[in-house]
Amino acid sequence: MPNDTKRAIRETFISLLDERPLNRITVKDIVEACGINRNSFYYHYEGLPALLEEIIARRVQELIKDHPTVDSVEDCFDAALEFVQKNRRAVLHIYGSLSRDVFERYLMDVCHYVVTTYVEADFAGRPVDRRDKEMLIRYHKCECFGNIIDWLNSGMQDDISAYFHRIYQLKRGWEGEVLRRDVSK
Repeated sequence: MPNDTKRAIRETFISLLDERPLNRITVKDIVEACGINRNSFYYHYEGLPALLEEIIARRVQELIKDHPTVDSVEDCFDAALEFVQKNRRAVLHIYGSLSRDVFERYLMDVCHYVVTTYVEADFAGRPVDRRDKEMLIRYHKCECFGNIIDWLNSGMQDDISAYFHRIYQLKRGWEGEVLRRDVSK
C-alpha cells in the first residue's frame, strides 16, 4: 500500500503541474486529490521540493534504462529531449519556478549520460586520446544543455528535434576530420 500511495502522490503532482505553476500547488491540493491525509504525504516526502526531486530523478533513471545505447549525436539530443517533451506544460511550470536548479541539474545529467554513451560507443576500438574524448563529451553535453535551456526560455516554440538534426547534418564530418588530422601527425 505505501508504494501505491507514493505513486498516487507522484501522479497527482504531475497532473497538477500540467494544470498550473508549481508555486500554485500545495500539499493540501495533493492530499485532497489523492484522498489521503497530510501525515501520509509527509510520511513519504519532506515536502514538495523532495517530491519534485524524486520525480525528476525517476524520469532520468527511466531514460537511462530506455536508452542503453545511442547511435548518433542526433539520437543523443532526441533522448535528452524525450525527458522534457513528455510533459511539456509540467516542465515549463517547473522551469519557471524556484526549483529550476533541480531541473537543470538533472537535465545536465541526462545530457551528460546520452552524450557519453554515444561518444564511448562511437570511438570504441579507435585510438582516441582520453582528453580529446572528454573534450568532445563536455562540448556536446553543454551544447545539448544550452540549446534545450534556450528552447525552454523561448517557451518551447520551435521543433528543437528538427533543429538538432539539421545542425548535425551541417556539421557532419567535422569531428572525423579533426581526428584524421591528429592520427596522421
